[in-house]
Amino acid sequence: MINEQIRDREIRLIGENGEQLGIMPTFKAQQMADSAGLDLVKIAPKAQPPVCKIIDYGKYRYEQARKEKEARKKQKIVEVKEVRMSPNIDENDLNTKVAAARKFIEKGNKVKVSIRFRGREMAHTSASRPMMDAFATQLSDIAVVEKAPKMEGRFMTMFLAEKSRK
Repeated sequence: MINEQIRDREIRLIGENGEQLGIMPTFKAQQMADSAGLDLVKIAPKAQPPVCKIIDYGKYRYEQARKEKEARKKQKIVEVKEVRMSPNIDENDLNTKVAAARKFIEKGNKVKVSIRFRGREMAHTSASRPMMDAFATQLSDIAVVEKAPKMEGRFMTMFLAEKSRK
């Protein structure tokens, strides 16, 4: 809330340089802000009495937007990459999929490993669990199993994430 939007009778006022000006009626604080050519901004509405500060609101909003933009620039977006296999995959094909997953994990992404079962393959889903364990074991030097292999409809899925560095 700024300026005339503040409806409290009394407020605790902080000056433009951060000094405490004490508890006073809102209209008096508004007059002080107007005489300084600045805005009266409520910064702690839950306090008893509410805390207001005399600042340039436009400049304050600009600074906040700049800080948020800088924070967004620095954050890392983690993508989930998927590696799909079938239950009757050959050893060399499995090694190729492991190499692809290794590249994804080294770039900082998470990897979703999934096996799709079709038709009669649904009767032998338990035979694919050792394949998932072998996949995780081959990547155990750089990755940890974030979510263990689990059946979800026609797919068995497992999530791998990069090991935390210390």
